[in-house]
Amino acid sequence: MATQQLEHYARPEQWAGMDLVDTDVHINLDSLTSLFPYLEARWCDYIIESGMGGLASDLYPSNAPNLFLEGSRPEQGPPGSSLELLRRQLLDPWQLQYAILNCTYAIDSIHNDDLAAALARALNRWQLHEWLEQDSRLRGSAVLPLQNPALAAREVEWAAQHSQFVQVTVPSRSREPLGRRGFWPIYEAAQSAGLVVGVQAGGLSGNPVTPIGWPTYFVEDYVNVPLAFQAQVMSLVAEGVFVQFPDLTVATIEGGFTWLPPLMWRFDKDWKGLRREVPWVERPPSEVMRDHLRMTIAPLDRPDSPGFLAEVIDQLLCDEMLMFSTDYPHAHFTNAADSLPQGISGELRTRIMSTNARATYRLR
Repeated sequence: MATQQLEHYARPEQWAGMDLVDTDVHINLDSLTSLFPYLEARWCDYIIESGMGGLASDLYPSNAPNLFLEGSRPEQGPPGSSLELLRRQLLDPWQLQYAILNCTYAIDSIHNDDLAAALARALNRWQLHEWLEQDSRLRGSAVLPLQNPALAAREVEWAAQHSQFVQVTVPSRSREPLGRRGFWPIYEAAQSAGLVVGVQAGGLSGNPVTPIGWPTYFVEDYVNVPLAFQAQVMSLVAEGVFVQFPDLTVATIEGGFTWLPPLMWRFDKDWKGLRREVPWVERPPSEVMRDHLRMTIAPLDRPDSPGFLAEVIDQLLCDEMLMFSTDYPHAHFTNAADSLPQGISGELRTRIMSTNARATYRLR
């Protein structure tokens, strides 16, 4: 991964004058105590007395070399915990019109429903007051206590009252498939509010991270990240989520997209012979995905063959699905131009860089 600072290079010259929307910008707490002003006193006491530490995401080893952009770690706190650095390294040099914030705090690792809901509430209010209200270019993603869909739906309803929130997020590695009926109160609330449901890479479900059990090495874990997204997409379609909630949009975040065309082909083929099992899925699954699924493009798979990613995008048979992202402060590229697939130009480039995100998140 790259170690250069984003502030060392601005957007490529060929992007000059183009509206740019970054759909995956990570923020983080400098400390769990930062949530104390937004928590009830009893939960502050509980955290202190229990010696509870932070809830950092497990998607990346926190001290792995070259994981984060050089200079993105403030004097105090982890990378992604400084609004000043975000402005200096990304918002200003890239001349972003909007940045969609995602906070991968591991609320899903908590087994106490009430504590999980309290921390999610505090985290979202912290995000609103400490970030979203401080810069008009920022839009937020509310974290949900997935342990209890009823409490999660209440948090969706709260987020809907604040125009800065455009999305609610759940982890890709959930305790059970996201299409299950138990999660439907979340989707009902999100559809009613006009909020996107973002499925974010990561999660501490307690289940093995591969279909065959626990891997030995981190490289296996990391390469297997897209498998969780594939399973979730299949669950959402097969369970009929998009039939029940026809105006719902789901965005996959930080999971790549090159795996989608083969999944579409296989799902369509097998659905033709097994559609009696899921009679509510009345259209080919690929059509349902094109209508309801959106995807951030970072980290970008970059094969040596020039133009290969452009061919994959053509195979989607839809220009509306992909959305530009940097995955700041993670270091996925050394040159700004490498953040977009080669061979993408004209209207399609404009769609990926801006138009699709504006339509998905209803940005002005």
